[in-house]
Amino acid sequence: MKNYTITVNGNVYDVVVEEGVSTGAAPAAAPKAAPKAAPKAAPAAAPKAAGAAGSIKVEAGAAGKVFKVEASVGQALKAGDPVVILEAMKMEIPVVAPSDGTVASIDVAVGDPVEAGALLATLN
Repeated sequence: MKNYTITVNGNVYDVVVEEGVSTGAAPAAAPKAAPKAAPKAAPAAAPKAAGAAGSIKVEAGAAGKVFKVEASVGQALKAGDPVVILEAMKMEIPVVAPSDGTVASIDVAVGDPVEAGALLATLN
């Protein structure tokens, strides 16, 4: 057994850890954490253009929350034009069109959480 003293948010806890014991239960001396709220279900995606999505994908480069949608379906864009702005760690991160094209679909809405690599929009 090993004894540790852990400070969390100014509260000091003495914790005993037994090596080689895997019961799946937390030790009795461990403080109980407040249960986290269940993640919200992702809202339905924004309406897509009639037909199907475009062939050019616009994907998130980092995880974050959709702060603003700059483009709209049917809008012509040049490479480098902003499509969506993500907010991560209080920074605004523009996600730009990878090439010239017309917006075929916007697949997120303001406030949606997104992971890195998530599809944000498509272009034709």
